[in-house]
This record gives sequence, structure tokens and C-alpha cells, in this order.
Amino acid sequence: MTLIIVLLLAVLGASLGSFFNVLIHRLPQRKSIIKPASSCASCGYKIPFYLNIPILSYIILKGKCKKCNATFHWHHLAVEIVTPALLIALFFKYGLTDILFYKYGLMTLILIPIFFIDVFHHIIPHVLSIPLIPIGLLFSLSQRSDVGIINAAITAGVVFIFLYLLALSYMLIRKQEGLGGGDIWLLTGLATFFGALNIPFVLLVAALLGIIWFVLFVRNMEMEFAFGNFIALAAIFWALVGDLLMSKIWFGQW
Repeated sequence: MTLIIVLLLAVLGASLGSFFNVLIHRLPQRKSIIKPASSCASCGYKIPFYLNIPILSYIILKGKCKKCNATFHWHHLAVEIVTPALLIALFFKYGLTDILFYKYGLMTLILIPIFFIDVFHHIIPHVLSIPLIPIGLLFSLSQRSDVGIINAAITAGVVFIFLYLLALSYMLIRKQEGLGGGDIWLLTGLATFFGALNIPFVLLVAALLGIIWFVLFVRNMEMEFAFGNFIALAAIFWALVGDLLMSKIWFGQW
């Protein structure tokens, strides 16, 4: 039974990954995600369904357009692999009968396109980040959720106000944007999922990842620096291993 579920999640995840590639390409350009059908960005060749099979088509065509031979970016394959991999990881973590699988699974599915859009375009579309708030609050209404509605609502409000004032202060002092509005909405949405106890650790992990990346690859205080991708990574990481790390933090069982 487990093998069947894993296979179904693999197919579902790869298919969703293919759709996420459409979001990653079109949302920053404010294009429709429905029409036109999938096509080559270089020559406009409409990709037929038999050449639009997730993962397999990219491998068979060696990542190139069948008509013009233009190269498709590597992230197309990465998204179609990462999406099912994370769903399967969450399944082994929580199982299908636990509401947390669906809670953090849906969160992860939203964070995947957010991650890649922020990496390539340094923006976080509100159409992806803001819906995290009502979704997280709806899950918190369930008695089987790990975060209650009061915790989720208050934490989200505090996080939003704190980050907004922080961004406003930075703008007044430095005369430039520090923390973007997309980051604020994203963290507010994630606060409804993780609650007061866990959201500080999500932010801490994101900050550590950002610092490491900056020191290793950026090293320029004037260069624009995307942070939303690290927030997304930290949130998914915490959904998978956060409870284990918390138990070690509180009980010292390292």
C-alpha cells in the first residue's frame, strides 16, 4: 500500500511541478496561467501533450525544444523532481491520516513556485503569498492541528506589525527598501502555520541560510538580495524536522 501511495504522489507531484513551471514563467510577467498552452519561449512552438510529460520529456529531449533546439532552463526539471520528492517526504513524516500532511503539504506546494520566482525575479507574487494567511487560519480551526486559531491569528498579527514597522524604520533611516512587502506577507502567512513557538525558528533558519549565501556568493552590500527563497526553504525544512529539533532544544537530547 505504501508503494502505491508513493507512486501516486510521484505522479501527482511531477504533474503539479509541470504546472508550477508555468506559474514561475508567467506570474512575474502578469500573463495568463491558462492560455496559451505550453510553448517554447524562443520560437513559440506549441508543445504537444505527448512531449509535455513531466520529467520524462525533459530527459528524452535533453532539455531542448524539438523544433528550434533552444535549451530549456534546468529549473524546469528541478521543479518537477523536487515537488514529488517533498510530497513523498511529508508522507513518510506524517502519513495520509494526519491533517498535518495536508497542512504542510499545501504550504509546501505554494512555497515551491515562490522559491523559484524569488530566485529568478526577486519578487514574491501576492497571489501566492497572501492566500497562505486564510489557508493557515482554516487549518488552525481543526482540533487535530498543531497550532490553534488564537495562536495562529495573534502570531500572524504580531509578525505583520513587527515586520511592517521594521521595514518602515529601515526605509526612514536608510532611504531605501530593506525588507520587501512580499517577504512581510509571506512571513505573516507562515506565522498562521507555525504559530508563536515555531515561527521565530523559521525566521532564524532563513536568516542563517541568507547570511551563509551572502558571505559565500554575494559579498556586496549594495547588491539586491532576495530573501523570500530562504524563508521558503526554512519553512519546508521546519515542517519536516522542526519537531525533532524542538524536542532536542527543550529536552537537551542531542
